[in-house]
Amino acid sequence: MNKDRFRPRHIGPTSDAAALEIEWADGHTSRFTPWELRLACPCAGCVDEMTGRRTLRPEDVESGVHPLEINYVGRYALSFQWSDGHSTGIYPFEFLRRLCSCPECSESTSDGS
Repeated sequence: MNKDRFRPRHIGPTSDAAALEIEWADGHTSRFTPWELRLACPCAGCVDEMTGRRTLRPEDVESGVHPLEINYVGRYALSFQWSDGHSTGIYPFEFLRRLCSCPECSESTSDGS
Protein backbone atom coordinates (compact mmCIF):
# COMPACT_ATOMS: atom_id res chain seq x y z
CA MET A 1 0.00 0.00 0.00
CA ASN A 2 1.26 3.44 -0.92
CA LYS A 3 1.66 5.46 2.31
CA ASP A 4 1.60 8.72 0.29
CA ARG A 5 -2.03 7.88 -0.44
CA PHE A 6 -2.86 8.85 3.16
CA ARG A 7 -0.44 11.77 3.62
CA PRO A 8 -1.83 15.24 2.85
CA ARG A 9 0.36 17.71 1.00
CA HIS A 10 -2.08 20.63 1.32
CA ILE A 11 -5.40 21.15 3.16
CA GLY A 12 -7.58 24.19 2.60
CA PRO A 13 -10.86 25.54 1.25
CA THR A 14 -11.76 25.28 -2.42
CA SER A 15 -11.48 28.53 -4.39
CA ASP A 16 -15.19 29.22 -3.85
CA ALA A 17 -14.91 28.21 -0.14
CA ALA A 18 -17.78 25.74 -0.61
CA ALA A 19 -15.74 22.67 0.29
CA LEU A 20 -12.59 21.42 1.98
CA GLU A 21 -9.91 20.32 -0.45
CA ILE A 22 -7.10 17.92 0.41
CA GLU A 23 -4.23 17.41 -1.99
CA TRP A 24 -2.58 14.10 -1.15
CA ALA A 25 1.14 13.36 -1.48
CA ASP A 26 0.36 10.88 -4.29
CA GLY A 27 -1.05 13.77 -6.37
CA HIS A 28 -4.76 13.03 -5.91
CA THR A 29 -7.14 15.77 -4.71
CA SER A 30 -10.25 15.08 -2.61
CA ARG A 31 -13.09 17.56 -2.05
CA PHE A 32 -15.61 17.34 0.78
CA THR A 33 -18.62 19.53 1.48
CA PRO A 34 -19.10 20.55 5.12
CA TRP A 35 -22.41 18.66 5.31
CA GLU A 36 -20.76 15.50 3.99
CA LEU A 37 -17.94 15.75 6.56
CA ARG A 38 -20.29 16.49 9.46
CA LEU A 39 -22.50 13.56 8.52
CA ALA A 40 -19.44 11.26 8.35
CA CYS A 41 -18.26 12.14 11.87
CA PRO A 42 -16.67 9.00 13.35
CA CYS A 43 -17.09 9.92 17.04
CA ALA A 44 -18.91 7.76 19.61
CA GLY A 45 -21.79 10.24 19.64
CA CYS A 46 -22.40 9.71 15.92
CA VAL A 47 -21.51 6.01 15.61
CA ASP A 48 -22.49 3.27 18.08
CA GLU A 49 -19.23 2.08 19.66
CA MET A 50 -20.40 -1.52 20.05
CA THR A 51 -22.03 -2.13 16.66
CA GLY A 52 -20.36 0.46 14.44
CA ARG A 53 -23.85 1.51 13.31
CA ARG A 54 -24.18 5.17 12.40
CA THR A 55 -26.55 6.88 14.85
CA LEU A 56 -26.35 10.37 13.34
CA ARG A 57 -29.14 10.66 10.78
CA PRO A 58 -28.85 12.89 7.69
CA GLU A 59 -32.06 14.71 8.60
CA ASP A 60 -30.45 15.73 11.92
CA VAL A 61 -27.64 17.65 10.18
CA GLU A 62 -28.50 21.17 9.03
CA SER A 63 -27.82 21.75 5.33
CA GLY A 64 -25.84 24.91 6.16
CA VAL A 65 -23.56 23.31 8.76
CA HIS A 66 -19.98 24.53 8.45
CA PRO A 67 -16.72 24.36 10.38
CA LEU A 68 -15.93 27.24 12.68
CA GLU A 69 -12.43 25.82 13.25
CA ILE A 70 -10.34 23.09 11.68
CA ASN A 71 -7.40 21.82 13.72
CA TYR A 72 -4.70 19.24 13.25
CA VAL A 73 -4.64 16.32 15.67
CA GLY A 74 -0.98 15.38 15.83
CA ARG A 75 0.29 14.42 12.40
CA TYR A 76 -2.50 11.97 11.63
CA ALA A 77 -5.92 13.64 11.69
CA LEU A 78 -8.14 16.72 11.65
CA SER A 79 -10.78 17.84 14.13
CA PHE A 80 -13.62 20.26 13.45
CA GLN A 81 -15.59 22.67 15.61
CA TRP A 82 -18.93 22.64 13.78
CA SER A 83 -21.50 25.44 13.63
CA ASP A 84 -24.05 23.06 15.22
CA GLY A 85 -21.87 22.85 18.36
CA HIS A 86 -20.42 19.41 17.67
CA SER A 87 -16.66 19.02 18.14
CA THR A 88 -15.76 15.51 19.34
CA GLY A 89 -14.95 13.82 16.03
CA ILE A 90 -11.38 13.03 15.03
CA TYR A 91 -11.00 12.46 11.29
CA PRO A 92 -7.79 10.47 10.60
CA PHE A 93 -6.23 11.18 7.21
CA GLU A 94 -6.72 7.54 6.16
CA PHE A 95 -10.44 7.86 7.03
CA LEU A 96 -10.70 11.06 4.95
CA ARG A 97 -9.01 9.48 1.94
CA ARG A 98 -11.33 6.48 2.14
CA LEU A 99 -14.26 8.91 2.41
CA CYS A 100 -13.38 10.41 -0.98
CA SER A 101 -16.20 9.45 -3.34
CA CYS A 102 -14.59 10.33 -6.66
CA PRO A 103 -14.57 7.56 -9.29
CA GLU A 104 -10.81 6.95 -8.86
CA CYS A 105 -11.07 6.41 -5.09
CA SER A 106 -14.33 4.45 -5.33
CA GLU A 107 -12.59 2.10 -7.74
CA SER A 108 -9.54 1.62 -5.50
CA THR A 109 -11.65 0.89 -2.39
CA SER A 110 -13.75 -1.66 -4.26
CA ASP A 111 -10.66 -3.56 -5.41
CA GLY A 112 -9.22 -3.64 -1.88
CA SER A 113 -6.33 -1.19 -2.25
